[in-house]
Amino acid sequence: MPIERDPCVYILASGRYGTLYIGVTSDLMQRLYEHREAVTGGFTSRYKVHRLVRYEMFDDMEGAILREKQLKRWHRQWKINLIESENPHWADLAVGLGLEPLAPRGRRHGS
Repeated sequence: MPIERDPCVYILASGRYGTLYIGVTSDLMQRLYEHREAVTGGFTSRYKVHRLVRYEMFDDMEGAILREKQLKRWHRQWKINLIESENPHWADLAVGLGLEPLAPRGRRHGS
């Protein structure tokens, strides 16, 4: 049986009240790095969804996957309420885990 590290469900946001992404991983720090560096491309890369706004640790991957599926079925407002219950300012929790702060998003000329 493979060794499970730290099963985790996480929510990323593009910004406060922005686009949300829910994922599951056994290595949160590695997965955050992959999202931030656009290693795998896809949704989070396309929509610049890189800010860790919530994460939940689990004892096993099965529990984490069940929670991920549950959260993905939730209405958007329920997800926002969940985030704000512990992170009302939508701070990037990855900084507290040791990652560098994200660069501020620049504005285009004329916007």
